[in-house]
Amino acid sequence: MAYDHSPDQQAASDERKEARGGRRTPEVPSPTGWSSWFGGPNVTVGPRIGPVLSSISIVSDSDSEQSSAAILDKQLAAEQGHAIQYRTCSWQKTAGLLFSEYICLAMMSFPWSYSVLGLVPGLILTVVVALIVLYTSLVLWEFCLRHPEVRDICDIGQMLFWNKRWAWWATAVMFILNNTFIQALHVLVGAEYLNTMTEADSVGCRTVSFGIVVAIICWFCSLPRTFDMLSKLGTASAFFTFVSVLLAVIFAAVQSHPAKYDPDVGGDPTVTAVPVLGTTFVSGLGAFLNISYTFIGQITLPSFIAEMRDPRDFPKALWACTIAEIVLFSIVGAVVYAYVGNQYMTAPAFGSLQPLFKKVSFSFMIPTIIFLGVLYASVSARFVFFRIFQNSRHKNEHTVVGWATWTSILMATWIVAFIIAQVIPFFSSLLSLMSSLFDSFFGFIFWGVAYFRMRRADGGIALVKEHTVAGYLLGALNVVIILIGVFFLTVGTYATVESIILEFENGTIRSIFSCASNGL
Repeated sequence: MAYDHSPDQQAASDERKEARGGRRTPEVPSPTGWSSWFGGPNVTVGPRIGPVLSSISIVSDSDSEQSSAAILDKQLAAEQGHAIQYRTCSWQKTAGLLFSEYICLAMMSFPWSYSVLGLVPGLILTVVVALIVLYTSLVLWEFCLRHPEVRDICDIGQMLFWNKRWAWWATAVMFILNNTFIQALHVLVGAEYLNTMTEADSVGCRTVSFGIVVAIICWFCSLPRTFDMLSKLGTASAFFTFVSVLLAVIFAAVQSHPAKYDPDVGGDPTVTAVPVLGTTFVSGLGAFLNISYTFIGQITLPSFIAEMRDPRDFPKALWACTIAEIVLFSIVGAVVYAYVGNQYMTAPAFGSLQPLFKKVSFSFMIPTIIFLGVLYASVSARFVFFRIFQNSRHKNEHTVVGWATWTSILMATWIVAFIIAQVIPFFSSLLSLMSSLFDSFFGFIFWGVAYFRMRRADGGIALVKEHTVAGYLLGALNVVIILIGVFFLTVGTYATVESIILEFENGTIRSIFSCASNGL
């Protein structure tokens, strides 16, 4: 259940519109009917779950009694006349950010997941996980519409858990660690690309040297202050990623045989519809978690929505990205797996291509290797920067202090990311462990809790008050979503720890600051 604005609220909104010379500001909605799935101008606003957080100083205490639309109007008015404005993204630009986040290198691990799970379960899980993430992202969107003052996932964490300050700190720790480890991953993958392309050359300490180069490039590309500017880079990144995976699919089909093909040892590539005999629980769960982690990216969505000119339009960007994800991930995973088979599969699948094909297709992945790390660095830097300069001219103007602080924060994040990438010998498995611990909350638990908190604010839990089939089904779905998060947190963490133990037992753990090549 949601509520339209009262006549007094609407009149106040009209007065604000006239005071700004007729410029219409978006009403902040709470979804009802079809608008709850697709957004648009017919969305209406629902009540808050609690007062404005005391830590968010962009609004005053009196704003807790105002409508969400009034708070958003105040934000937009406060930015007028400043050189740097943040609420400037259209839904098309936000879609560019989403494409750059989701249409990325991780999709090239889907063929490996399908080789472990079997083609049919792999495709089914791809669609199911995508739809669950779509739904939870819509719940997140509704929450942000009711509370337009929230700037990131940390504010949401505190609001969801009854305005407890410990919830903000716990969410902030997970938020910063998650983003920094993703940055570190991209430093490592960038070094992996350079190693792949220069394997025959004489280079000093290869992986360390290349990691430094990648970190410097990423730091420079992180400098734009607004998502409006980054969205252009993100759109280009998504385009080149599409070209990269398209070439990989074509090359997998036309090459005479996969890389490391040996007819006497491995035989011809085999493809199975279901998991092969002997597939362990740990390996199967690892393949499932790999698919899930690729889709889970809700941690950045509050930051994106916070910079939209009209947040009602966010579902348009979300649907466009989700449809593209399902189509691309399924086709890339299925076709590459069909031609490479179980015996010669690597993750990412570029390693299953013959050398020339591998280098050509991998090269088009350069923009996303750089940009996705840049995107997470920008989200982290924004988290720190906004809290240092809230209600300060350094936030919205081109000042020496403002730019020096912004560049310094970014430099610090990339230095830490480089160190993490070099000193943790089981980095990939540790990243999976962090995903199990953090994505359980950011991908599932938060949004199941948010659903019930918003329904209670509407006047009662929908499935209890309305006694409708839809109410019962949505209530049950959100209980399942919370349970999935608990599954990730417990069983997913167990599987990842077991994988790390196996790495140690098999002697595949590399040394810290290793100079050895990590090329495909």
